[in-house]
Amino acid sequence: MAGARAVEEILARDGADLFDITVFGAEPYGNYNRILLSNVLAGSDTADEIYLNPLDWYADNGLDLRAGVRVVRIDPYAHLVWADDGTRMRYDKLILATGSRSFFPPMEGLWADDTTLTDGVFGFRTIDDCSAIVDAAGQRSKAVVIGGGLLGLEAARGLQSRGLTVDVVHAAPTLMEAQLDSTAGGILRRSLDRIGIGVHVEKITTGIHTDEHGRLSGIEFKDGGTLDCDMLVISAGIRPNVGIARRAGLTIERAIVVDDHMRSVDDDDIYVVGECAQHRGQVYGLVAPLWEQAGVLAAHITGTDKTAAYHGSRIATKLKVAGVDVAAMGIKAPQHDDDEFVQYSEPKHGVYKTVIVRDGKLVGATLLGDVSKVSFLMQAFDRGLPLPEERVSLLFDIGTPDVEVGAAELADDAQVCNCNGVSKATLVDCVKGGENTVAGVMNTTRAGKGCGSCKQLVTQIVEWAAAGAVEEDPAASWYVPGVPYDKPTLMQKIRELQLHSVSSVFAALAPDGKEDANSKMALASLLNMMWGSEFVDERDSRFINDRVHANIQRDGTFSVVPQMKGGVTNSWQLRRIADVADKYAIPMIKLTGGQRIDLLGVRKEDLPAVWGDLEMPSGYAYGKSFRTVKTCVGSDFCRYGLGDSTALGIAIEERYQGLASPGKMKLAVTGCPRNCAEALCKDLGVVAVGEGRWEIYVGGAAGSHVRKGDLLATVDTPDEVMTLTGRFLQYYRENANWLERTYAWVPRVGIDKIRAVVIDDSEGIAEQLDANMQKSVDAYQDPWKDGQNPATAGQFRTSLPLTVLPQVPIR
Repeated sequence: MAGARAVEEILARDGADLFDITVFGAEPYGNYNRILLSNVLAGSDTADEIYLNPLDWYADNGLDLRAGVRVVRIDPYAHLVWADDGTRMRYDKLILATGSRSFFPPMEGLWADDTTLTDGVFGFRTIDDCSAIVDAAGQRSKAVVIGGGLLGLEAARGLQSRGLTVDVVHAAPTLMEAQLDSTAGGILRRSLDRIGIGVHVEKITTGIHTDEHGRLSGIEFKDGGTLDCDMLVISAGIRPNVGIARRAGLTIERAIVVDDHMRSVDDDDIYVVGECAQHRGQVYGLVAPLWEQAGVLAAHITGTDKTAAYHGSRIATKLKVAGVDVAAMGIKAPQHDDDEFVQYSEPKHGVYKTVIVRDGKLVGATLLGDVSKVSFLMQAFDRGLPLPEERVSLLFDIGTPDVEVGAAELADDAQVCNCNGVSKATLVDCVKGGENTVAGVMNTTRAGKGCGSCKQLVTQIVEWAAAGAVEEDPAASWYVPGVPYDKPTLMQKIRELQLHSVSSVFAALAPDGKEDANSKMALASLLNMMWGSEFVDERDSRFINDRVHANIQRDGTFSVVPQMKGGVTNSWQLRRIADVADKYAIPMIKLTGGQRIDLLGVRKEDLPAVWGDLEMPSGYAYGKSFRTVKTCVGSDFCRYGLGDSTALGIAIEERYQGLASPGKMKLAVTGCPRNCAEALCKDLGVVAVGEGRWEIYVGGAAGSHVRKGDLLATVDTPDEVMTLTGRFLQYYRENANWLERTYAWVPRVGIDKIRAVVIDDSEGIAEQLDANMQKSVDAYQDPWKDGQNPATAGQFRTSLPLTVLPQVPIR
């Protein structure tokens, strides 16, 4: 990144007229953004999307790119470089931008041989590293990441998004100790716990355990403890690549020592930029300092400004770490007795804020969970803005400019996007150049395309620069990010073109036929809903839960919930469940909130046998689908019962079982207004109200979001309940956004409109809704039959042998 940026800066100063420029790179690619490798791992970006300059850019600018060619020797006296392909080339000026490499701590069993990591162990530094991890992740279930810094935590989040259970092991007592103090690190740790990422601090890994086939099976700690895993990603820091400079006789301390012009202190014709450079004792790994270094280097090497000098950088960064907003600048804690220190902590909500003021100037700040004041704080830190007398107002909107005002007053050279090094001036110039949507500016500049934490500020700057003339982003209405149509248009085109698989949708409708990983799961659900038995199921379009038809747990095992219609069971089912639990040593049997029995801790390879021995259908407790119908005792036994809720609940579940949906659907039927089955807070709930009448409620919720459902209709027969239930669910399935639950969709559309469509047939589609629902009902197949004929060899296998491409580590 730093080397290519230096070339860009040289070209911007007409350097192409001064030099013939040759670029050597050990990797067989052009330059790419290493910061975004975590996005590739998570599937939100493809490798192609993180390239900073396409290969054509090199040719268009007259650059001689030698990708995949490593320079192995430098002779500063003869001004020659030698490469591993036999090239010998003379230079007038040489720029070293060799960056860093992953650090592999000493661990017994880490290396299978002198050049190859043990099967299941990966570094995380290059595109090839990332590709190897992604390829292996589909065959693994339990991952450990060594390293609780930024890259390690992002790797953990990316692996979790691919369905693996993930633990982070960190040698220090505090996560991200370079940026956070112990209190902030503790709050970040609890935030990770809440999203299911295990954290083990003050743990030094000393050994790698393997099975009889030489595959990773776990790790061992210095204190004697162990942790099982079948994938290990090492992100334990970096070391500057200085070997070639050391052999050339340049001065090396932590990195290659440079002066204020970014030249080696030993040779005026050798410049150094990036993570391999040490300036005034500091080595920088963030984007902003590297960009500053590149500008100074280019000004000096081209002679456009011989006085240009680099004096070091004030470190301020704003990022999103595993979904948590983090901003840090300057020092983490007071250092002098008269330092002013303001601290606010709200651990339960994951919020922590501090500011440190010295002699009236902001010298440090930390924001975790709430970064709404970061714009003003960064300006105050960078530019020494005057501070309000009440220092607490630096953390809250009580004395500093509003966020919008702060964005307008931001200095032109202020860096807005740390991931891609985009300044405010670049954003403003893009708007002035004719780009008038926020998404367009982000796509052109790549601001906000990294961790995403700067999107709010980017939006404010674009709106300010456009003076209110910002146009609505057309992509905001797309059903999935990779196909440029809203849901109705997308469905229409799918029907017109008879597209029955996810790959066919991409081929026909996506720009350039390009597949988008973030769109696959939603498209698979949509096509399943539309085509029923004609849907062509492609396994790579599914999340791990849907690939193995069970709910993955934190420890890499799975949860199995057999269907018990209406929550009703019998002695045969109970004996079956008990026998299976004993046979497969299932560690926990739990009653769920939906009146089902959950078998927790089932190993992946045991899933087909568990289903076969149970001889019960899937309860769909893992998918974005129709889940359960909860019922009360009803009129048969309860003296308060006004309707046979049990029979009606079972009938509803039998008819609509397993339906694919934009979000999970939970239902309930209760036999009287006492509402023992909690029907008023379900996606659809039915309540018996006497004299054979039933009330139908929709859009309820009782999880993290609580909402009482809206009354859809009052009907006189169970048959009417069945019809309106199916019609409502189909209308929701055809019109809701992906992952939009009914409790959000119903108020968005409006209950009056829903009543008009579902009951009064105001749009003339009621008959079609019924027919579409019937098509889905007819296509139902118990997914647990998959166990008898696995779709792939590894569908129910915990791990498979993996060939790791040879690497040449520097140890």
